[in-house]
Amino acid sequence: MHILNDNQQVPVYSLEPDEVTANKQFRLYTFEGSLPNQTDLLVPHRKDHYLLVFIRQAGSRQWIDMTPYLLKDNTVYFTGPNQIIVKEEINQLWSTGIAFTKEFLSFQENASVSNLPLIQNPKNGHELLLAETDINFVEDILARITTEYQRPSEWQQRMLAAYLTVLLTYLSRLYTEQFTTSDASLDTLQLKEFQAKINEYFRERHEVSDYASLMHISAGHLSEVVKKQSGKPAIKHIHERLVLEARRLLFHTATSLKEIAFNLGFSDASYFNRFFKRETGVTPTEYRTNIRKMYQ
Repeated sequence: MHILNDNQQVPVYSLEPDEVTANKQFRLYTFEGSLPNQTDLLVPHRKDHYLLVFIRQAGSRQWIDMTPYLLKDNTVYFTGPNQIIVKEEINQLWSTGIAFTKEFLSFQENASVSNLPLIQNPKNGHELLLAETDINFVEDILARITTEYQRPSEWQQRMLAAYLTVLLTYLSRLYTEQFTTSDASLDTLQLKEFQAKINEYFRERHEVSDYASLMHISAGHLSEVVKKQSGKPAIKHIHERLVLEARRLLFHTATSLKEIAFNLGFSDASYFNRFFKRETGVTPTEYRTNIRKMYQ
């Protein structure tokens, strides 16, 4: 696997509009036995948008946040902004993919789409297995999206948003079945909001009180809700997000420990070193060495 050197950052790819629609917020990808772009093969990268792909036939392998996935037939894969993706191999591909931005979701009058389980992804899942009825439904919606995508008009944006909403809602139901999330309550929503805030601010905010202020509730109440809903202290959620990002950088880049510590908001490398060992049982250097040996 390609490792970025000290002078390289994990690149972030924006949604590139195609030549037909020039739409910067939504793009459709279709492969019928062809090969995808190979320029980013083996290169760790992030996307600044959501990607939803229905794989009809593939057999390729890719990594999402250090987890390898052998792409299965008749399966949906999905990623969100800022997750690290590595395409380990690229074979002929039969698939339809949809890329869309947070802005595209915000265009819709029904803002709750952004809160769907598939978008929030509280279980950090990336693969949905489909039954035959699911395949038929997904194929039907994708066919409608494809038809609309190829017919630019003043109604196109609304129609694409409507079809995407139906697709995301349907897949979110499958998500809750396959990843067993509980019914939403006020406490559950507060936990999700807390997790979303962590994802947005974890580099500069390391204390529970920071997030309580952002959510306009007391730190005590936030701690109580988070522990009740997740079984873990609120501070543990913050620490786990920091460790996840540290692991990403240690695995995919050659960035120095000092730079990683600074990137994650630590005052110095020695403090980061102690924090990482306390949370994982090994030092950052030991983790980097061991994980690369494992996947060589």
